Amino acid sequence: MTKQQISDRLAERQGISKQMAKRAVDLIFDGMTEELARGGSVEIRGFGNFQVRSYDSYTSRNPKTGERIEVKPKRMPHFKVGKDLFKRLNTS
Repeated sequence: MTKQQISDRLAERQGISKQMAKRAVDLIFDGMTEELARGGSVEIRGFGNFQVRSYDSYTSRNPKTGERIEVKPKRMPHFKVGKDLFKRLNTS
């Protein structure tokens, strides 16, 4: 599902304009992105948690040439599924 599809569904279910729904979805994602960029976490009860994990630099190799390369330290988003979502996906 894309952001556009989320916006369209929100507009349809809430009876608001697509433009207003798009702004609402953009605000939510912008807020989540800003919080993660600050190093915080985002918890959506029943759905899951988004956190930022830091990784140290390491030496790797280019698979084509075999040349050793230094990978810089980085921060990556991590998602941990919530209990309710997990149960809903795994019911028989």
